[in-house]
Amino acid sequence: MTEAANDISGLSFEEALKQLETIVRELEQGNVPLERSIDMYERGDALRKHCDTLLKSAEAKVEKIQLGQNGEATGTGDLDPQ
Repeated sequence: MTEAANDISGLSFEEALKQLETIVRELEQGNVPLERSIDMYERGDALRKHCDTLLKSAEAKVEKIQLGQNGEATGTGDLDPQ
């Protein structure tokens, strides 16, 4: 694993998203030299993948509350059973 990838793997979703938003904003301004743009794009892609992985992990942990006939919680089940 490269140092940059290792750096990203330790980021929380919020931290990674904030960095990704900064990269997008800077690239949209168009004031970045080509080589730096390429490096930023590659880091942005790695950040996007990291965010996607964290979201999928969170989705897997989410449970749907099951209610009984009296309206009280009777347990939980998978959010999207397949």
